[in-house]
Formats: sequence, structure tokens, C-alpha cells
Amino acid sequence: MRIIATSDWHIGNLFHGNDRLPEHEHFLEWLLSQIKEQQPDALLVAGDVFDNGNPSAAAQSIYYKFLADATRTCPDMRIVITAGNHDSASRLEAPRELLTRYHVEIRGTVKREWTKNEDGEAWKINYDDLIIPITGKEYGEMVVVLAVPYLRNDIVQNAGYSAGVNQFLRELTQRAREKYPEAKLVMMAHMYAKGADIAQKDASEKIVIGGQEEVSMEDWTDHPDYLTCGHIHKRQHIWNTDWARYTGSILPMSFAETDYRHGVDLVTISADRKPKAEFLEYTPQHKLRVLPEGDEGLTPKKLQKLINKELADRGTDGELTDDFVYVVLKVKQDRVNNDEINALEALIAKKNAVLCRIQKVIPMTDLSTITGNQQIQSIDNILNRDPLEAIKESFVIRHDREMTEHQESMVRALLEDINPKD
Repeated sequence: MRIIATSDWHIGNLFHGNDRLPEHEHFLEWLLSQIKEQQPDALLVAGDVFDNGNPSAAAQSIYYKFLADATRTCPDMRIVITAGNHDSASRLEAPRELLTRYHVEIRGTVKREWTKNEDGEAWKINYDDLIIPITGKEYGEMVVVLAVPYLRNDIVQNAGYSAGVNQFLRELTQRAREKYPEAKLVMMAHMYAKGADIAQKDASEKIVIGGQEEVSMEDWTDHPDYLTCGHIHKRQHIWNTDWARYTGSILPMSFAETDYRHGVDLVTISADRKPKAEFLEYTPQHKLRVLPEGDEGLTPKKLQKLINKELADRGTDGELTDDFVYVVLKVKQDRVNNDEINALEALIAKKNAVLCRIQKVIPMTDLSTITGNQQIQSIDNILNRDPLEAIKESFVIRHDREMTEHQESMVRALLEDINPKD
């Protein structure tokens, strides 16, 4: 059996204020061509279909158009879609009864009921609603999909989020094995797996500070045969296993993701061997460019030369072409004024590019040359440090020069007013 696995479409996303619907249409047309070529038994979309819980009519239109085109292109293919943390679970699931008639299964929410037992009252989760058997078109083999939407805290009621998710996924897997003991299990989920590689700067995933929603799966021996996961935008294995993967986002969601690869997984499931994932790579319509590529910025004049060298001009009509690029410019903080910023913007307006931002880079300063500089080695160093010296160092970093005697005397007087000596 062959399954296409994907996630994190984020339809309706605005990239630095730019509407990306044409980009999403470009991807969905490519995905439709892959479905036509591969003729898979199933398509799994593991969350974050939309970029927010209230998608525009235009965003919903291209989503439903794709579902209509996909079911016509491959009538026997089953489509299973789950909600991510960006989606409105109830909105995504609203047309469930209608879409089921066209082999499209939506799981946005977890069904449960309040029940009484010998230990008291508690919520009882309807795991059967998340278990979807799929029969292969060619050989009639069965694979059972465990469709897990993003698990919010009201569903995961446990001492800790990770423990609660673990309990949920293990109980769901156990229930599926009881119902279908001979079938291969493929789970789809949307979560932040412990150890996942995310961008350290400008990360676009909504990661809870402190790792409160980080999920560990240590010692899970009776796991599903395969897990495809959404939420983290970089393609990668999960927990250093060969049975769990993030498919990654289908478009770069920030400039921290410039070097990410995008596409979908084609997963082959057979009765006598481990599932095998083949990467079907997709090239986004618009590249992301950072000029210059290093950590340091350039002077406006040098940056203009680099722009003319690296970026193509617009078409003869002065309009952007279908392959324009998104650009961030990095300019030295101490070498730029408003007129030069305006000149950079005017130059980009002539190129086949969309300017997302101009980043002013503060030059690196050798603090060892600053009078009174201290090395911070412990919290005590910070607590016992002279505030005046800290302010002087900050001034140098900000302005690339030391304070004048007059400026230093003003700061000293201000500090004395804040903390007068007895």
C-alpha cells in the first residue's frame, strides 16, 4: 500500500504582509500531479491545514477545490485530515459528514463523554472514532490509520502534558491492535517531539516557552508501525527512530527556514517488511534570499552593488514575474540614514523581488578594549557589577564609540538620583 504523507500547509499565511495564496495554489497543483502519477491508496494531512482558526473565503476555496480535484483524479484514494494547533478544530470538522461520502475523513476534535464507573466519574475517550481502516486498491491489504488531531490541555488531563500525550497515544494504539491485530498501524499526529530540531532564531512554530508541550516517547516498544507528524517545519526523523518522521512544512514560514527542503513523503507499507518513506521534493514558487548571507551587514553602497549582482530586473512591463524572490537586506547600523534606506527600497522596487525587511546590524565590538570591562562568569558577577560600567559597555555596542566625559557624568548623576548614598 502506498500513502502520501504531508502536513503544515498553512493556507492563508501572510508572509511579511504578502498574500501567499498563489504559492499555495502552486503547491496544491504540484501535489495533484503527484497524486495522478503515484495513484496512492491514501493521502494523510497531519494538521495546520490553515494558518489560523478563521481562514478567509479565498483560503477555504482553494482547499475545497483541491479536495474536489483530488477525489476526481484518484477516486479510490482515501484522504485523512487532522487539525493542528493553528486550525480551528470544530471549523475544520464541520463538513465531516458530507466529505465522508467522498472518501475524505476529517478528525478535528476528540470525541468523549462523561461517564461513571466504580472509581467515580471521568471522561471516556472514544478512541474508535480515531481509528480508520483503509483497504489497498491493488491487493486488498489493510492499513489502519490512527488519526490524532492536536491534543489540547482539556483532552490531555494528566500531571504533565508529555505524560498525558503518551497515555493517549498508547491507549489508542492498544485499542487499534485489539480491533485489528493483523493490520499495520500508521499514526498521524501534530505535536512537538522532544529533541526536534527547530530554528533558534525567528522560529515560526508556536512552541510553548519552557518546553511545556514537549513530548518524549522513551521506551515505547509497542508503537505503531509508522508515525507521520506535523508541527515542526524542518523535515527530520523523530526520537532518532526509523519509524517516525516530520514531513516538514510545504513552504518556508520564516527566513530562518531558508535552507529547509520541502515536499511530501511517499510511504510504502507491506506486510512482510518495515514501512519505507521516499521523499518527493517540491520546489516552492518563490525563493528566500538574505543579502548578504553572512552575519555582518554591509554599507548601503556595497549593498546596492550586491543587489545589482544577485537580483534580476523585473519584466519589461515593470511587473513582478511568477518566480520573484523574497528578500531581507542587512545593512550596517552605523553607516545608514533615511535617504540611503529609501534608495535601497527604490532599487529593490526595480528588481524581481519583494522586500520583506531591512535589518540594521550592529557591528561586533571588541569589549576587551573598553575601559573597566569585566568578564561575566557567574550570577554574582552580574549582581555585584557597577551599573555605570554596564551602561558604558551598552553604549559602545549601540554606537560603536565610547561615552564622552559629559555623557558619563550625566549617567553618574542619574544613577545617584536613583540610588542615593546615605
